[in-house]
Amino acid sequence: MSELLRIADRVADQAEAGEQVEAFVSQGTATEITAYNGEVESFTSASSAGIGIRVIADGRVGFAHAGSLDADVIAETLAEARDNRSFAQPDEWVALAEPDDRTPIIHDHWDDAVAAMPTADKVAMAIDLEKRTLSIDPRVTGIRTANYADSSGEMALSTSTGIRATDRGTGAHVSVAAMATEGDETQIAGGYDVDFGPTNLSVDKAARDAVHRATRLLGAQQPKSQRVTIVLEPRIAASIIGITVGMLNGERTLKGRTPFVDRVDEVIASPLLTVLDDPTDGRSFGATSVDSEGQTCRALPLIDSGVLRGFLHNTYTGRRSGTGTTANAVRGYRSTPGVGAHAVIVAPGSGTLDDLIAGVELGVLVTSMSGLHSGVNAISGDFSVGADGLMIRNGVAAEPIREATIASTVQKMLTDIVAVGADTEWQPGGSGPVSLAIADVSMSGA
Repeated sequence: MSELLRIADRVADQAEAGEQVEAFVSQGTATEITAYNGEVESFTSASSAGIGIRVIADGRVGFAHAGSLDADVIAETLAEARDNRSFAQPDEWVALAEPDDRTPIIHDHWDDAVAAMPTADKVAMAIDLEKRTLSIDPRVTGIRTANYADSSGEMALSTSTGIRATDRGTGAHVSVAAMATEGDETQIAGGYDVDFGPTNLSVDKAARDAVHRATRLLGAQQPKSQRVTIVLEPRIAASIIGITVGMLNGERTLKGRTPFVDRVDEVIASPLLTVLDDPTDGRSFGATSVDSEGQTCRALPLIDSGVLRGFLHNTYTGRRSGTGTTANAVRGYRSTPGVGAHAVIVAPGSGTLDDLIAGVELGVLVTSMSGLHSGVNAISGDFSVGADGLMIRNGVAAEPIREATIASTVQKMLTDIVAVGADTEWQPGGSGPVSLAIADVSMSGA
């Protein structure tokens, strides 16, 4: 038994008659190194630990947290949670999760090398990344950032309703932003590599990724306004799919703040599109055995061949909606459980990014989008963002473009998907997107 679980158990065991108690305990470490001009520009290494306690009785919930696992501090936090409960409004749907009868799929995503690798080797990786990026193409004249980062985290959960759960994981990545210059023009683009630990990270992969992305946009001009098919490489498609899945959040549906309310079992997308949240897939950096309420995670179909199959729920939103939890509670020790996806995966179609481009007569390969937070209305679905990329003419990537605006609605973009690639690219956040082609998008420019 882990020490974190022992701490959580001791708190949950203090539940009084008529009271439910939950203890969520976590600890973690994080390191980040930035190189500049062949030297360390910044180095940070931090550890954190804390506990969040919920106390529920008579439909009222009290919550308190502390950034310490000292026994006296934990006792004070439990007392504070009980006190806070007295100020809460009663809610008939408030209660802790109950144990489920599912068998969790255990993932081994802990790499001892995160802690064992000497700091000097991590520093060398950041410095080598900067040096390698500058050596690939003479048009790369500078580096905005060259970073190495890693983290490790563990959590334990115990409730007076009988749930006991633990999880842990590590991660590491290198990332670089290259500045490519031609004449008076400068383009900046980033590249990265990510893994569960530092041993297999490729500095060369991250460097070449950044250089390719920065240099291919040199000479970009603002395009003329027209309607085009846009092709999204996986990391850009991840943004569109992520926005869509955000609209399938149970908290939003209960408040009516999504265009997909009351559309379960209706067609909302192209039949080519299947999206699921699958934290059981061990390839994902978001894979987990249980959610943050201790419910067993499973593959959850969200969009199945274009048909909406359901929404993401934690215990609370599942009770209110009458559907039950989908094991999508997410939280840190400083907060009560919210709702979120763990590992959003798009079912692969066929072909590579080049194959999708070859199938487009007139279009744009979108290489970056800006203004996603301000340009997308998650209630109405309106979509208007800035975009850079390469024009596609007769199935071939052509001249670079910049300062374009692409506009549509999320609903229309989903139904106008005309091709889905088979090039799954696992993202640092845990998603597994593929390339997408979307027809009939309005592009505004010169």
